Amino acid sequence: MTTSEAVKLDDATYERLKALAESRQRTPHWLMGEAIKQFLEREEAAESIKQDTLKRLARFEATGEAVPYETVDTWLATWGSP
Repeated sequence: MTTSEAVKLDDATYERLKALAESRQRTPHWLMGEAIKQFLEREEAAESIKQDTLKRLARFEATGEAVPYETVDTWLATWGSP
C-alpha cells in the first residue's frame, strides 16, 4: 500500500531534484521516497542509541555501578592485538 503526501519545495530545490532525477533516470517522487526512507532509518537508529544511552545513565544513577577508568584504559590498549 502506498500513500500520497504533498511536499512543498521552493523552485530552486525542485529544479535540483528534477535534474538529479533525470540524470538517475528516476522520477522526482522516487528520489523523495528514497530520501525519506534513508532519513527515517538514520533518525530511528539515532533515537535508538539515545534511548539506550538514557537507560544506561538511569542505571548508573540508580546503582552507581561503573567500570573504572584503569580497566577501560587497559582494555583499550589491547585493541588491534590478538
